[in-house]
Amino acid sequence: MTFDCVLKAWHDHQAELRGFLIGQIKEPAMADDVLQDVFFKAMREGQDFCQLENPRAWLFRVARNALTDSRRVSRKWVPVPESLPTEHPPERAPVDELDACISRTLPDLADRDRDILQACDLGNMSQIAYARAHGLSLPAAKARIQRARERLREALARRCNVTLDDSGNVCCHAATR
Repeated sequence: MTFDCVLKAWHDHQAELRGFLIGQIKEPAMADDVLQDVFFKAMREGQDFCQLENPRAWLFRVARNALTDSRRVSRKWVPVPESLPTEHPPERAPVDELDACISRTLPDLADRDRDILQACDLGNMSQIAYARAHGLSLPAAKARIQRARERLREALARRCNVTLDDSGNVCCHAATR
């Protein structure tokens, strides 16, 4: 069934629609494809299209929607190769790898040493808060944490073969021991 109102609207607005689409797409052949889709949609509307007050506005709205759809479909996709290289986790600094050794060594420390290290170095308690909570002066708390760190350092060196570089930084260790 032919709808003369669709053909008339098409005849009246097709050139203007095509100009609009070419301005948006910049490729006449693709603009013509979208224009053809708009015409088919108008034909499918049939008698409902003939009832429209403003067929030009309907045609432009459908053209804009078709543009949006065509842009979604025409996104450039990069093919994924069949075999992707294995992704390796980022390499951690040797000192960051000590976490397993520290968790194995902490239980062997004296209670006082373990307590202050877990609270201040591994937890989020400040040395001032630790001193207040344990009835210590701040200098006493600082001395206690320094001694605890030294004992932990010695235990780690024995247990995990921690080696320091010339700058005093951890360069390597045997984390599996």
